[in-house]
Amino acid sequence: MNIDTKALGKVAVLMGGDSAEREVSLMSGGGVLAALQSQGVDAHAFDPSQRELVELKKEGFARCFIALHGRHGEDGTVQGALELLRIPYTGSGVMASAIAMDKVMTKRVWLAEGLPTPRYVTLRRDQLVRERVVAVPDELGLPLIVKPPHEGSSIGVTKVTGYSQMQDAVALAAQYDAEVLCEEFIEGDELTCPVLGEGDSARALPVIKIVAPEGAYDYQNKYFTDVTQYLVPSGLPAALEAEIQALVVRAYRTLGCRGWGRADLMLRASDQKPFLLEMNTSPGMTGHSLVPMSARAAGMSYEQLCVHLISHAALDH
Repeated sequence: MNIDTKALGKVAVLMGGDSAEREVSLMSGGGVLAALQSQGVDAHAFDPSQRELVELKKEGFARCFIALHGRHGEDGTVQGALELLRIPYTGSGVMASAIAMDKVMTKRVWLAEGLPTPRYVTLRRDQLVRERVVAVPDELGLPLIVKPPHEGSSIGVTKVTGYSQMQDAVALAAQYDAEVLCEEFIEGDELTCPVLGEGDSARALPVIKIVAPEGAYDYQNKYFTDVTQYLVPSGLPAALEAEIQALVVRAYRTLGCRGWGRADLMLRASDQKPFLLEMNTSPGMTGHSLVPMSARAAGMSYEQLCVHLISHAALDH
């Protein structure tokens, strides 16, 4: 993979931003920036919450590495701005980013294509009355997961094991979103699988099995502790791993993703059936992050991964 890094031109690493995941984005962006610079790329940090995006054009940036997470970074808005500025960027385009950022919309698209995802109920702001909220476990069973459909990094997520917890769980998720997603809990192993490329050339990287303490793979355990175990190779039978990879690539293509992404799944213990939870179109690139870990298992270093992604920066049209 010999890429002429000088030919990539001046690169902006977009990081920080104003979402609930700003802290993680700064860690991701710092890692990407150092990696690109170490490979001879003319890369510079750029925080869209501190500066106007139009400055990218004025300062002659040739392409952008999007290391933003959450709103205004992963949801199609910054992608749309870069389309208008005609500056190629990493990751999915406007539509795929917008759909993938919305977990409910993602589920609708996947279900329309016959892809497996846990059963769910959505509650709008005007439906957060006690009678409606406590009826959800009757529909989905217990335990269940309550989360805001537009946040990442496990922010605002609760695993509900009894009726009495529903009200608090919904109230927490509603702090982050106008809509609350209640999802059937799939008992089994938590998996994640990255994808690189676009269309027919999209390929899955090795599957990672996540073993969190008491199954609490939350914000703290994702970024700030070392107690979570990540198994790569996953230890799954080869045929099952291949099946999961094929499912993830289908899920990625169905949403129209490009560049890179990472699907999160649950593998049901009772029958080893995989269920898609979500697609991340701007995955983390911190020291704890999963795409670099999976890429390493496939023989690609963090630095090579960063250069690969920026060299494939593109525009929708």
